[in-house]
Amino acid sequence: MSVIRARVAGIGHYLPERIVENAEFEETLETTDEWIQSRSGIERRHFAAPDETTSDMATAASRIALSDAGLAPGDIDALIVATSTPDLTFPSVATMVQAKLGMETGFGFDVQAVCAGFVYALTTANAMILSGQARRILVIGAETFSRIMDWSDRSTCVLFGDGAGALVLEAGEGDGGTSDRGILSADLNSDGRHREILYVDGGVSTQTTGHLRMEGKEVFRHAVEKLASTAHRALEKAGLESGDVDWIVPHQANLRIIRATAAKMGLRMDRVVVTVQDHGNTSAASIPLALSVGKARGQIREGDLVVTEAIGGGLAWGAVVLRW
Repeated sequence: MSVIRARVAGIGHYLPERIVENAEFEETLETTDEWIQSRSGIERRHFAAPDETTSDMATAASRIALSDAGLAPGDIDALIVATSTPDLTFPSVATMVQAKLGMETGFGFDVQAVCAGFVYALTTANAMILSGQARRILVIGAETFSRIMDWSDRSTCVLFGDGAGALVLEAGEGDGGTSDRGILSADLNSDGRHREILYVDGGVSTQTTGHLRMEGKEVFRHAVEKLASTAHRALEKAGLESGDVDWIVPHQANLRIIRATAAKMGLRMDRVVVTVQDHGNTSAASIPLALSVGKARGQIREGDLVVTEAIGGGLAWGAVVLRW
């Protein structure tokens, strides 16, 4: 029986020009390159220019994704942007990207689930394609986390970076089996009881911008267990097992978390796409960035079974299983 699948048609990413090596933090903080690498695996990250916004980066990544798909902005029915660092309180980053791309039709909106945002956006786009609401959707993750850092807190400010990744999803036909190209399953979760371990201490209703605050040990503990369990549930929903996976493309938060999660899933690290060393934690942008880099490296190829997984403030976490 023929079924509709939401397939990846194109992908792209954008990174700001400014590269910040770990050694740069030694000038202002009591830290070292060795300390940062040993705790996170991060060697460098990119920071947006003073006049560069989240919508600017999202637009740049979108243009590359559209080119990769061989499509024009007018071919897109909808845009979904995952971000926790919008240009303005409103309008949405998505509508700003829509204008910058020259799209005069379709619709756009933002999704906010912090580091899990792209998984939430991808799942939303999949549902809209399966329901017939849209045929082609541009799914974007973009962040300027450098704007919410406390530069005196060495436990957080060395971990994050800026960037954007974009993916074109389009409707295609499959036979309903696990060999179909496209999104095969998804698993989403949240638990607001754990808000205090990862949050920003400001917002519109408090009339402050705020800074990111994190209890690293608690985040690590939750991340490893929850990332592995959501990936397993998503695979079970698709009728698959860990041994069927070609690539894990996790949220790029911390190399120790990535390694521990892979081990818990029984997968070797040579089946994990890792970019955290060069990008740091780019929150909702990290998975589309890693997918784009993985494809450019020749790691991810058509027909490969890919699992993406992420956890962020909320706590919010989830996974998507797709065949490239």
